Amino acid sequence: MQDRYDVVVIGSGLAGLTAANRLARSGHRVLLAEQHSQLGGLATYFRRRHHLFDVALHGFPIGMQKSLRKYWGQAFADRVVQVQRIVFDNPQFHVETTFDMEDFTRILEAQFRIPRATVNAFFACLKAMNYYDDQRETVRELFERFFPGRPDVWRLLLEPITYANGSTLDEPAISYGIVFGNFMSKGVYTFLGGTDTMLEMMAAELRAGQVDCETCCRVERILVEAGRVVGVVANGRSVACRAVVSNGNLLGTIHDLVGDAHFAAEFLAGVGQVRLSNSSCQVYIGIRPGAQLPAIGDLLFTSTCPVFDADALCARQVTSRTFSVYYPTIRPGTDQYTIVASMNARHQDWVGLERTAYRAAKEDLIEDTLTALDRYVPEVRRLVDYTEAATPITFARYTLHPGGAAFGTKFEGLRPSMTLSAQVGGLFHTGSVGIIMSGWLGTVNYGVMVANDADKYLGG
Repeated sequence: MQDRYDVVVIGSGLAGLTAANRLARSGHRVLLAEQHSQLGGLATYFRRRHHLFDVALHGFPIGMQKSLRKYWGQAFADRVVQVQRIVFDNPQFHVETTFDMEDFTRILEAQFRIPRATVNAFFACLKAMNYYDDQRETVRELFERFFPGRPDVWRLLLEPITYANGSTLDEPAISYGIVFGNFMSKGVYTFLGGTDTMLEMMAAELRAGQVDCETCCRVERILVEAGRVVGVVANGRSVACRAVVSNGNLLGTIHDLVGDAHFAAEFLAGVGQVRLSNSSCQVYIGIRPGAQLPAIGDLLFTSTCPVFDADALCARQVTSRTFSVYYPTIRPGTDQYTIVASMNARHQDWVGLERTAYRAAKEDLIEDTLTALDRYVPEVRRLVDYTEAATPITFARYTLHPGGAAFGTKFEGLRPSMTLSAQVGGLFHTGSVGIIMSGWLGTVNYGVMVANDADKYLGG
């Protein structure tokens, strides 16, 4: 780490990684400071024994292929492959789909008896949405407009997006519609080779672009003088820079890294209305060497809850899970089978537990998850040789996000995120903010947008 850079990028989620790469390609000297021991933010991985686990749902829209090609290179785009089999299983319906508009149209018409004209009109409405639309219509109102009195259809259309980014029925329809519409274009995709391969390729690209990638490097303060960024304090050391791109949580960036004294009262009043999104729990399941999993699907959206209920999705008493199944085909040349169960969760349900109760709750989470999985893989415990659980406490520790906010902030966070530089010269923010920006594709593209703004500020 040097004493001076043009720009410091704080955090190495996909938005931070992409912003650093973009700024380095524009000729700027870049420090990428990651407080964790490896890159990736929540789009990362870890190893336990002979297992390798991905930390995130392994699905994104086809648009990720174009973004990777444009901002990282053809070798990245070549590894984008389609996830073929997505399963919904709950008390209201059982559906298997490729999760694209053509297949959803077939399912809605044949299985849910929705007229083709209504389905077409709904998808046309999603296609016409953009970020600057009127935000007053809620998801609930959107569904009432097209599918009145059909909570089963609402569940089919919304539940997977709620798993992915915390959407609810009472938030702006645009925040749901754009994300869902992206997936409907051509289905769900993943990165061949796994998250570890993608991050290794990105790290190599950053090094080739002369980016200083520092892990175990915690930025404790962003230094501001006369209304402009002048540096950061990282691991107790002052580093001069002319701009900062924070890939940390928006509220932590404003209140903790910069400090309220550097912002206008009106701006802070708006920030005070920004809600954190919810967090997650995950259970990581390693299959013993030599054992094989049956083909149960790539993504399983499972629930025992009678109807869609965003609050129930976050409850400590888990009724709904997404199982991401990693077959050896995801990492060619290996014989690894792993499963990651993801559950939405609330930080406040976990933070008050004393140590013994917390450990017991994690064990219960693992056991309940294996019991739920047994429905799809009978006697699954005989195949398993390793399990581990993560909670909102885990995510808060590894990401430093307040509340372990896995999806950043709600939609109202987008405006202050995009206008930080009007408050403090050279201060920018990127990442999962406003649920339209959640997910791998959204964060990559937002990283590019913010890098372009930072480049203009720096005189690039």
